[in-house]
Amino acid sequence: MSSPPDAAVQILTFGCRLNAYESEVMRGHAQAAGMADAIIVNTCAVTAEAERQARQAIRRARRDRPDAQIIVTGCAAQIDPGAFAAMPEVSRVLGNAEKLNAESWGGIPDARVMVNDIMSVTETAGHLTAGFDGKARAFIQVQNGCDHRCTFCIIPYGRGPARSVPMGAIVAETRQLVEAGFREIVMTGVDLTSYGPDLPGQPTLGQMIRRLLAAVPNLERLRLSSLDPVEIDEDLWRLIADEPRLMPHLHLSIQAGDDMVLKRMKRRHLRADAVTACERARSLRPGIVFGADLIVGFPTETEDMFVNTLNLLDECGLTYLHIFPYSARKGTPAARMPQVPMERRKARAAELRAAGYRRLNLFLARQIGAEISALIEKPGEGRSEHYAPVRLADDLAAVGSVVRARVTDVIDGALVAESFESANPKSSP
Repeated sequence: MSSPPDAAVQILTFGCRLNAYESEVMRGHAQAAGMADAIIVNTCAVTAEAERQARQAIRRARRDRPDAQIIVTGCAAQIDPGAFAAMPEVSRVLGNAEKLNAESWGGIPDARVMVNDIMSVTETAGHLTAGFDGKARAFIQVQNGCDHRCTFCIIPYGRGPARSVPMGAIVAETRQLVEAGFREIVMTGVDLTSYGPDLPGQPTLGQMIRRLLAAVPNLERLRLSSLDPVEIDEDLWRLIADEPRLMPHLHLSIQAGDDMVLKRMKRRHLRADAVTACERARSLRPGIVFGADLIVGFPTETEDMFVNTLNLLDECGLTYLHIFPYSARKGTPAARMPQVPMERRKARAAELRAAGYRRLNLFLARQIGAEISALIEKPGEGRSEHYAPVRLADDLAAVGSVVRARVTDVIDGALVAESFESANPKSSP
């Protein structure tokens, strides 16, 4: 969650990188409309805990700023607008489509609740953003929505059908961000590998990225948000092999390492597909690292099934893990399946996190003595091209600059490095 407490328009963002991007779009709309003394809460619906945290933040915001207008939006608000409208602290509720329309932010609102049928949305416009509130890297939305129906997932009902941003809008926004001084861009979407079939010519994600990199040669570093391991197209595989501007770090939507669990989740891949994808990426780009989303305690998951997921960490060589104890979402098929006791879910999540922490530290230890390229996120701290946290011996490099450094140690889960070269600093966005 992010929250600039001293801003006239304060934004509290929960959940994914796409939400972070959309918060910046809303910031621009609210500022253009002359809004003041307002708090925008951009909610997430992935888990019940995410919704609980959003409600808690809304109540805290009202206590801290009793006269502010509190506007609630995001996936949780889209799925259950009535629940948020019933909160006495809330001034307005906006749907996921409405929050991105400039018209929703100006003048006197037509209604306290503005949430339309997200399934009727057929296009995703490119929203140009001038900056990202002082952040070192910027996000661009290239895709939204999802046509798949994983049995545990409520997000399609918050985001609507899969739809892609046209190439021209992606190029225009990327150029604007690069000209503003951003050295690293992150592509975001709900189902990123489904990019393209709704556009003329049906470009794949890899084809779009290849054309973008050719059209914006000054873009130095590109990262991708979560990828489905069986939907990486051949153009993207070639970029993984040959394009140094594509960072050597892939985050995969794997969810489980047991075939029966994957089938009950209605995923598009099996265990062997995830292993094969990691092996292929590693053969094309030696040294590449992987992150993964994993759910533990999915309904019907036995101890043996969990062990299969645990063993997948080594078989795929996973380094960065996003681990979620299964959270039943009302209206999804998985919520009607036989549930694993919550204490068992939490215990399995803790065991998986411990194994992931060991793997992360093994990877970090192997970096000692290596030369790295770090994007500075705040004074003296940044992320390497492999997305490893980095602490520099000095804090002289400007936020947003890219620094060459040599790793000397690992302390508290971060690389300690001494810089020996700093690239041109980023201008203020």
